[in-house]
Amino acid sequence: MTSIPNAGAAQILREISATIVENKAWLSEIDGKIGDGDHGVNMAKGFGRAAERTPPDASLTEALQTLSDVLMAEIGGSMGPLYGMMFSDMADALGDIDQIDATSFARMLRAGLDGVQEIGSAKKGDKTLLDTLIPAVETFEVHLAMGDSFGVSLAAMRKAAQDGRDSTLDMVARIGRSARLGERSRGVLDAGASSCALILSGFADEITARLENA
Repeated sequence: MTSIPNAGAAQILREISATIVENKAWLSEIDGKIGDGDHGVNMAKGFGRAAERTPPDASLTEALQTLSDVLMAEIGGSMGPLYGMMFSDMADALGDIDQIDATSFARMLRAGLDGVQEIGSAKKGDKTLLDTLIPAVETFEVHLAMGDSFGVSLAAMRKAAQDGRDSTLDMVARIGRSARLGERSRGVLDAGASSCALILSGFADEITARLENA
């Protein structure tokens, strides 16, 4: 198959939410080394609540909007609004389409990235979620432009996201509370980049499974 139905694809985000909840302690541990230590708690709270409020038969568009609403209205910290805007823009990009193919997924990814960049001053190399998001989105777009299949492009995106996360280990934070640590922020993964890699890997895994099983 080259696409998946939008209807019922809310289950994709429900699975991603379960992964975020499972990694709550790890994300907070990472964040605690150079930040407030609440990233995992806040992310698990937001994703968990959104999953509870999203029917399994809802569309991915509806699930993304519900997640956005929860993150923006009910979750503290800087990441709630940031991720909230990203998911809202993703939902807008998908709209009411019936089938999600590689082209519409690429449009969704790009909208999410643009939304994050519009409301923040961070750029690639600043040790933020953009160090995961930018290479992942660009890699998916490149593979799609080369004529690769949806599944191959997803696999490449997944690897780029994880490589992007790992690249933050040797970066010095330049944005947010961790920036005050200077060189002492080197040697620790960025929590936002880490949660973003979990999210994008989840998209890749869940969509690929549906493409193969259709």
